[in-house]
Amino acid sequence: MTPDELLAATRAWIDGDPDPATREELQALLDARDLDALTEQVGSALAFGTAGLRGEVAAGPNRMNRAVVIRTTRGLADHLLATVPGASERGVVVGFDARHDSERFARDVVATFGGAGLPVRWFPMPQPTPLVAYAQKALDAAAAVVVTASHNPPRDNGYKVYGDGAAQIAPPVDLAIAAAIDQVGPAIEVPRVDPVTSDLVAPVPGEVIDRYFAELAAARTAVEGPELTIAYTPLHGVATPHLLRALAEAGYHDVHVEPSQAEPDGDFPTVAFPNPEEPGAMDAVLALAGRIGADLVLANDPDGDRLAVAVPDGAGGHRPLTGNQIGVLLADHLLRGSTANRPLIVSSIVSTPMVHSVAAAHGARSEVTLTGFKWIWAAARHLERSDQRTAVYGFEEALGSSVGSVVRDKDGIGAALAFADLTRGLAAEGRGVADRWAELCATHGLWVSHQLSVVRPGAAGAREIATAMATFDRSVPDHLAGHAVVGSTDFRTGADQRPPWLAVQDLVALELADGRAMIRPSGTEPKCKIYIDLRGELAPDEDLDERTAALQLQATEVADALAAHVGLT
Repeated sequence: MTPDELLAATRAWIDGDPDPATREELQALLDARDLDALTEQVGSALAFGTAGLRGEVAAGPNRMNRAVVIRTTRGLADHLLATVPGASERGVVVGFDARHDSERFARDVVATFGGAGLPVRWFPMPQPTPLVAYAQKALDAAAAVVVTASHNPPRDNGYKVYGDGAAQIAPPVDLAIAAAIDQVGPAIEVPRVDPVTSDLVAPVPGEVIDRYFAELAAARTAVEGPELTIAYTPLHGVATPHLLRALAEAGYHDVHVEPSQAEPDGDFPTVAFPNPEEPGAMDAVLALAGRIGADLVLANDPDGDRLAVAVPDGAGGHRPLTGNQIGVLLADHLLRGSTANRPLIVSSIVSTPMVHSVAAAHGARSEVTLTGFKWIWAAARHLERSDQRTAVYGFEEALGSSVGSVVRDKDGIGAALAFADLTRGLAAEGRGVADRWAELCATHGLWVSHQLSVVRPGAAGAREIATAMATFDRSVPDHLAGHAVVGSTDFRTGADQRPPWLAVQDLVALELADGRAMIRPSGTEPKCKIYIDLRGELAPDEDLDERTAALQLQATEVADALAAHVGLT
């Protein structure tokens, strides 16, 4: 785009923007002839994908703002009316989190759907993302939209879409929606209704919320045991009342919420990043756990769809579990209590292979998908229909869990309830979560995981990453840091020989004699990601922590060796 074209595009966007604040923001850049800023904000547009939209809140088509939200919603509405049977009667569900501008954007979503003639049921107060997804399922709506950026930095917001079956949209639906959005004219010309007075708009009935908690209770592996002392943080998010209700209805009443993070706050003032995976994010709740002698530490991310856990370490402190440990422990717990004749566990391809052994021990099928719960639930729904399977649990290593089929996406509230039940059941036997983990390692082998991200910014970095991946067109290593490579799968080809949830992806997996190694470019950041999983035996008299540390060091060495093999050192 030439400078003149950029300036013309900016003027056109300003003319079509219904929001005075963002019009003024762009006009100031235009008056200053700030071509760098205009190129960043107007020179391209946020791309609609399977995750919807996510970006910084500011003016222009390449940012999150009212004009972008209105045009996106109209495009989605047109797509639904053209492709989804009964959409004009089934309508849509809308919710939002407590981020800056989330409520304002959600009101535009509601108004625009109404302007397209679609009935809307919406949550007029901030809600956890999984509850909105559940409401779509409960109301048999054609789609749901959640205005959220999950655990992104405070400056960001997003637009998440659920489609068929109340699961996240998957290709090629995202491309069809994106094409419909491209056909929408200026936002200022898009019809909208008044959410307060329109007959097409109504709140989600309270009974739907009650049904969510009833289904969570029905999905439990209920256990008897002592009262647990639980420390909890929502990380300035919206999940607290729902988490407390779910726990209370299951008999957990001694729950202590970290006061400095208890209230929703879009600035997330006590953490660098509101992501429980990030170093330091759980420091406050871990300190609380130490003061009260907690039996269990739980943390949700700001929109309540992820769960982090820490457990007593035997020395007066608490040790955070990895997403893989949470996944394996919950898979084992839920399978122990499942009455399904044909149980199913689904996990993402970068999650620990240990879960396959655990599933097999319980007679369950264990299926692997590409990363993302859109694929996990695509596989689960297909196998429920074609193989008469019952989805017991789905997870990914990035702290995402789906218990049963209550929510067809990750649900940090349902997962927290399941983990409390696991902990209480063990406490009734005089044991802890660490004991169960040691037992699983003794039975299924000790698995450790390691991730290495190699950052290569800019166009030159993108070329370097592409060159690195092209290494596998010529050769596959025989060994990595002394670990034999015994096979490989190139997911860049051969999709016609795999199920849809293992479609083409820029990913190469190497099978090791004692584990696996995978490498892929990030889809959203200028980096290449390497995933290592190694398995080691645990002797009866061997210290678990020492053996884990030694194996973890080996995993680090394997990751470094793979990076060196592809020239990313």
